[in-house]
Amino acid sequence: MSIEGKAAERLTRRALSGKASHAQTKEVFSGLAWKVAGSKPRGASHSVYQLLKHMSYWQDWVIRWLAGEKPAAPQHASGSWPTEAGPSSRREWEDAVKRFRQGLGKLERACRGAGPSAGRGGAKRLEMIHAIAAHNSYHAGQAALLRQILGTWPPPSGGVTW
Repeated sequence: MSIEGKAAERLTRRALSGKASHAQTKEVFSGLAWKVAGSKPRGASHSVYQLLKHMSYWQDWVIRWLAGEKPAAPQHASGSWPTEAGPSSRREWEDAVKRFRQGLGKLERACRGAGPSAGRGGAKRLEMIHAIAAHNSYHAGQAALLRQILGTWPPPSGGVTW
């Protein structure tokens, strides 16, 4: 693989992790009590739980696409958002966080050998992974802000400070 291809892979892995940009994406949900995860501060469109589930929905969609499947997209944006504001139990919350982290790991591994030219149809594998990294980054920032409003930030791993 070319130097440019390796650089593109490295940059995409960094984008997935949030490294050097913001608190690590996989840690944004750490240390949050399950009942708080379902709280919606006044004026907020979504809870932290809903953000997590939405992020997982699209991560899973991209993982399936990368595996050669042809996953259907929802008819409307609302189809990728959960209707329930929060999990019904601690276990449900922990499972949702675990699933999200596992998806991140799969995407990071999918970067290997993806290169700028590897693709399917009109879309390139690395472009798809980078798109979900940007999507996750956007919503991870929303989750961090909600956690700040709820008084539960930073996560145990810390936030980004210097």
